[in-house]
Amino acid sequence: MKHFARLAVTMMFLAAFSHQAFSETPDIFEQATPQEPDFTLQKVAGPFENPWSIAFLPEDGGILVTERAGRLQFVDHASGELSEVRGLPEMLIGSHAGLMDVILDPDFAENQIVYLSLTRGTTDALSVNVFKARFDRENLALVDGRIIFISQPPAPGIEQLGGRLAIDQAGYLYLTLGDRFSGDRAQDLTDHAGSIIRITREGGVPEDNPFRKRADARPEIWTFGHRNPQGLVVDGKTGRILATEHGPAGGDELNVIEKGMNYGWPLTSYGVHYDGSSVPFGASMAGTVQPMRQWTPSIAPSGLAIYSDNGPTGWPGSLWIGGLSGQSIIRLEFSKGAIVGEKRFLREEIGRIRDVRLAPNGAIYVVTDDAHGALYRLDPIIEQVDIEAPFTLYDREVQ
Repeated sequence: MKHFARLAVTMMFLAAFSHQAFSETPDIFEQATPQEPDFTLQKVAGPFENPWSIAFLPEDGGILVTERAGRLQFVDHASGELSEVRGLPEMLIGSHAGLMDVILDPDFAENQIVYLSLTRGTTDALSVNVFKARFDRENLALVDGRIIFISQPPAPGIEQLGGRLAIDQAGYLYLTLGDRFSGDRAQDLTDHAGSIIRITREGGVPEDNPFRKRADARPEIWTFGHRNPQGLVVDGKTGRILATEHGPAGGDELNVIEKGMNYGWPLTSYGVHYDGSSVPFGASMAGTVQPMRQWTPSIAPSGLAIYSDNGPTGWPGSLWIGGLSGQSIIRLEFSKGAIVGEKRFLREEIGRIRDVRLAPNGAIYVVTDDAHGALYRLDPIIEQVDIEAPFTLYDREVQ
């Protein structure tokens, strides 16, 4: 498969890439019509320099926000005041590269451990790393930090990196990795690019990883055939893992992430290359997973949150997605495992939505990807929504 993919795809990609192709968000493909929001928007803090991710400390202990420029900011929950957290490792910064995601350990209340994704190396030999450290709240510092994962092999380029983190109900850590604008890498199991990896929280390889015993594969790989996954979330009720990823021109995807599966890129896509040429097998191919939802025109999805609260918001079971292209928030509504509605809000009102997160108190927060980006909170307008009984998501079988 590796040699076929390289033969069929490499020259196509080299020919297709113009300067615009290296944009993460080709805005010309987004033509959504916004809906009237059933929430109010409150600015919480900012400005940030290209904020990328949000993590909530327990018991209203504040909020952590990453800036792609290489800073981790602590946000006082009451005042919105920003304080920079010390102790990050050296990293390479530029274009899509720099500091990306931040998540808390499931046992954070006891161990104060955080995990961050970031880029290190050079523009000719760059890797995505996972950094683990203890958050010293009193001194606003990361201490006892160490790198627990380095994507292999290091490669040229600072674009299309992935970078989302999540921890599942069994305590394993996942990281999304983009194809670095080299699509054939996503079908090469000796290469981490274009995959979602799964490791222990110490950086080891779980015994049940699908390619652990193969000499021709990276043992950390959980799924492959991804282009640029920018959203990742674990459903707290079902344990299923969902990911969104960027297609080329069109063909953005929402996927249920299943052990060992091939998600098709660059052999299949509902989109086309930026020059208008088709991918080799079109929208489907035997042995690859079909997306749960695809978007053509593109929304450039980034950030992902499941609203599972059973309170009177009318949102239980909904899936919230940040849109970089079109500068929108997208909400998918489900019934009995099927998508029954999609609404888009705030188009071009606050900018490119880089991350969407659910706070412990049930509030939804977003950050905008801009040199003067901000952190916002979405407060539901209760009287404008219908209260429905909660339902279970994602109970379909993936074919």
